[in-house]
Amino acid sequence: MSISEELSKNFKEALLHGNWICTNLNDQLKDISWQQAVMQVYQLNSIALLTFHINYYINGLAQVFEGGPLDIKDKYSFEMNPITSEEEWTSLKKQSNDNTLRFADLIKNLSDKELYEPFLDPKYGTNFRNISGILNHSFYHLGQIAILKKITSAEI
Repeated sequence: MSISEELSKNFKEALLHGNWICTNLNDQLKDISWQQAVMQVYQLNSIALLTFHINYYINGLAQVFEGGPLDIKDKYSFEMNPITSEEEWTSLKKQSNDNTLRFADLIKNLSDKELYEPFLDPKYGTNFRNISGILNHSFYHLGQIAILKKITSAEI
């Protein structure tokens, strides 16, 4: 298995279907209602907002790997339209899953040489650094979501 294939596999495991930490984003979100997803506790970001945030960066990096511009900005990464229904929550989860698969496929198709090329501009590091970074970023927020799920489950 190539490095790109391994990164793609790890990315899908972290967000969609199991891995060495015995959870993933999809499993954490599957039984959360929209009311629980938007519940705010202790002035922390909600589960829905963290899901949006993770997806925002995945989509932004995927766009670059598809040849598009780097449009994402940190200041917009938490600017989500309010979720007011189960349909909107389901749509966000589906969009997140779709972008995860899209990004994983883009990663898988990179050659080892492309992995170590600059991500648009050398100031952003290499493609590998950005892929590794988004994977670590996703794990970080997955941990927050798992904790928030336990807290909000106790509140319901």
